[in-house]
Amino acid sequence: MIRLAGGDALLRAMGAERIPFVFGVVGGKLGAFLHAASRHPTIRYIGARHEGNAAMMASCVNAATGQLGVVVGECGSGGGNLVPGIAIANANNLPMLVVTSNNQHAASYPARGMFAEMDTESVFRPITKWNAAVHDGRRIPELVHRALNEAFTGRPGPVHLDVPQDIMRGAFDYEERAFSAQPAAYRPIFGPAPTASQVTAAADLLIGAKRPLLLAGGGVTAAGATENFRALAAALNAAAAATQMGNGSIASDDPRFIGLAWVCGGDGFLRACREADVVLAVCCRFSSWLRGDGTLLNADARLVHIDIDAHAIGKYVPVTVGICADAKCALEAINAAVAARRPTAPRRDWVQELGITYRSYRGTLDKLAETRDAVMHPAALAHAIGVSLPADALIAFDGGHTTFWSNDFTPAPAPRTRFNEPGMSQLGFGLPWAIALKLLHPARPVFNITGDGAFGFTLQELDTARRLGLPVITIIHNNASWGVIKLGFEKAGFEFGAGADYGTGLAGTDYAAIAKGFGGHGETVERSEDFKPALQRALASGLPAVIDCRVRFVPHPGMAHFARMSSAGVG
Repeated sequence: MIRLAGGDALLRAMGAERIPFVFGVVGGKLGAFLHAASRHPTIRYIGARHEGNAAMMASCVNAATGQLGVVVGECGSGGGNLVPGIAIANANNLPMLVVTSNNQHAASYPARGMFAEMDTESVFRPITKWNAAVHDGRRIPELVHRALNEAFTGRPGPVHLDVPQDIMRGAFDYEERAFSAQPAAYRPIFGPAPTASQVTAAADLLIGAKRPLLLAGGGVTAAGATENFRALAAALNAAAAATQMGNGSIASDDPRFIGLAWVCGGDGFLRACREADVVLAVCCRFSSWLRGDGTLLNADARLVHIDIDAHAIGKYVPVTVGICADAKCALEAINAAVAARRPTAPRRDWVQELGITYRSYRGTLDKLAETRDAVMHPAALAHAIGVSLPADALIAFDGGHTTFWSNDFTPAPAPRTRFNEPGMSQLGFGLPWAIALKLLHPARPVFNITGDGAFGFTLQELDTARRLGLPVITIIHNNASWGVIKLGFEKAGFEFGAGADYGTGLAGTDYAAIAKGFGGHGETVERSEDFKPALQRALASGLPAVIDCRVRFVPHPGMAHFARMSSAGVG
């Protein structure tokens, strides 16, 4: 038996998960936990400037590495501030452990009108997979392991433990072996395998297809199944695309790549959806990003849907073969079945035609990038960014409409190099994710490409980057407005002028000066040809940097599809 403070026991119980960082904002009732973290040999505590941003950083850990993200929040408003980051993890199926403090147990459950009182357990229930309050400190190892089982099993997601102050600080007796358990002792390490009949049915459909389309979702990356997905696309000579969360599962220079798999993915992808006779969707949730207004996929196409979450299969789009299995395990089995019966990839004129359609679409974008006006075109900036960033760059695509241009013009050579946040579409996630990416990969250049509106949500984390010596670079598409909202209001007939802009105007802010005020590097760019020299200076500065690029608002070619997706509501 050993005797430990509750905060120490919390940290030790999660230690087998190889946690690199704990994120949060310091709070008095978290003291015992933070003290334990300060003495831990491998876990580093990272203090952010806002709990919501800390939770975003924690959510990035899993997206970038597959490891568990951990965030802590003080009782009351500290816990409430965590909500945006927890919602990101929940909406994008990212395992994360959230620990909040609370008032003393005697003054909680039910509450007695104490300072900073909040029923955090109830607040977090809709945005976590599982949560609980710790009523007995001796149960900490059991409850931590239960939480981690829930976080990683089936549909992954965030879990939460609320810990009263007296349990966090109090000392309790534990069996030492409770802290030596490896993850395999309390949660499944390997996902379920497909049945032989499911593999045969899927292989039959794919081999017999004239126009096969393969779609990779975020679960392909999470399962480490990228090479399996690429191998199947090659074996079938099938058209292939990846969703925003699966970006990089098929390299953007692969001859079978026909655009990003979303409603704004371009003419090649949209044509593939209309014409495909068999679609293999691996860990795709078919949210509105992939359903559009309900007509994106060919209604006659036969769908093979693989997902570790049985509830996702057939939820929004009818399936022909549904396979609840680990993506890597399922793709390995289907690859083997295809190879046994069809060792030579067939010639597919359709895939070549899709490639021509995709390249024609890219030609249209490249033509836009040649635009030279008094105020920079967003395509011109996006093109300059895409050809200037280092080959080994890690990039968060933030900023709503800005992400449309970013995804088109920035090559995605591999998974876990280009990061979108489609599930919640939380503006401002980019800088917190960039900070987490730099902590995880200190030798690689890290960028946050964002819009001016989005950057305003979390720009205070420039201070965190400066304090920690993290030279992340933020590139802003600054059109001085909430451009998409303003466009929508104008199309709805709202009158602008005479001081009525409905809060859509954001003119007058000097983001380069803000970066300098936080102790970083800042520059303003007004011409696309000036971007690369500014980038080189930012990289050479060795400081957190902001490149404030002044652009005009021009709707992306996919905006019409996005508008229909946003207003459909069904499909």
